[in-house]
Amino acid sequence: MNPTATSVSGLWNSLTARLAGANETIPPLILRLIMGWEFWESGLEKLHGENWFADIQSRFPFPFDVIPPTISWTISTWAEIIGAVLLWLGLGTRLAAFTLLFITFVATAAVHWPSMWTMWSDLAKGYAITDMGHGNFKLPLLFAVMLLPLLFGGGGRLSLDHLLAKRVGIVTPVPLHGPLTWAIGAAVFALPFLMLIPAFGLVLAIVAIALALVGMRRPR
Repeated sequence: MNPTATSVSGLWNSLTARLAGANETIPPLILRLIMGWEFWESGLEKLHGENWFADIQSRFPFPFDVIPPTISWTISTWAEIIGAVLLWLGLGTRLAAFTLLFITFVATAAVHWPSMWTMWSDLAKGYAITDMGHGNFKLPLLFAVMLLPLLFGGGGRLSLDHLLAKRVGIVTPVPLHGPLTWAIGAAVFALPFLMLIPAFGLVLAIVAIALALVGMRRPR
């Protein structure tokens, strides 16, 4: 083998290995800090503000459209505040991220999603941050995208989750692939999308069930 190629390959492998090592700490920490701050501010604004959920209750997806606005307001307020603190600490990171992702989808369906759209071009108009209407779901979509790595990957090495796992002797599991993995992934997206685009959410739920059945029938 060419010595130069071997040297370049070795340097590349060394660099990517260190980037992968940093990836276990830096990106999740930054995401936790930023998303924690965003939901902390949103929660405090609700805590010290007036309840305006009654004005849009009919636009909430089921079952939140039948829950009294005072209860929905309280749930949303404390879920955002507690979720933000958990993200900062890196404690129960996956659960906190999923809860905040769920809240983000509910808010998108009730406030940021276009009230009427008949084609993809109409929906694309809502992918914006403007005061021109059309939904303006760009910001909550970005929040959802930033929460996904925390949901699937956890809080990283600089988190209480990681510290507690080491304390009790839990070894980081080797990533698994296959139908069951994809079933869990589809299920994670199915529940929020059932509120936003019910038909798409239903398809994801069916796919999740089908993949789970295939995975469970495979020999271990």
